[in-house]
Amino acid sequence: MAKAPTPPPAAAEAPAPAPKRSKKLLILLIAAVLVVALLAVAVVGLLLMKKSQSADAAGDEAPAVAAVDLNKPPTFVPMDPFVVNLAPAEGERYLQVVMALRVADAKTGENLKAFMPEIRHQINLLLSSKLPSELSTMEGREALAGEILRRTNGVLGTPPAKAGDGKSVPAAGPIQAVLFNSFIIQ
Repeated sequence: MAKAPTPPPAAAEAPAPAPKRSKKLLILLIAAVLVVALLAVAVVGLLLMKKSQSADAAGDEAPAVAAVDLNKPPTFVPMDPFVVNLAPAEGERYLQVVMALRVADAKTGENLKAFMPEIRHQINLLLSSKLPSELSTMEGREALAGEILRRTNGVLGTPPAKAGDGKSVPAAGPIQAVLFNSFIIQ
């Protein structure tokens, strides 16, 4: 009986190194993908940190809000609702506003009641002079709150301070803030 020829040893060893190379290649590819993913996460993290830092910086540039002492909470003086016709340039529109005034303490809130007719008069004049388009944005409403603050503190004898650029800024008066509880334009 004849023996079958045995394949040369080189032919049997040739396919064996291919799986080792493919395993090494696969490990290198996975490592490369992980490195790229980690770099992407790091870049996104840095961008988010920069964005939050710039938002913090923008927040620092915003007008400073008076610090509130939690041991001595502020007093809020609610005002009766205002319903006024707005300036007629954009058609017949009216404004309904419910607001409150923040004052430093309860005594100031009680003393404020004596000036309420004049305060309401000043606010009515101011509201009725506004156009609906002026009050439709958040900036317009914030500007209105600032104007009401200046006028009401003016009624109480606190004149607005003058800034270096000639604009008037509210001085520290008895009324600290004007807060809108309801703001409806129809």
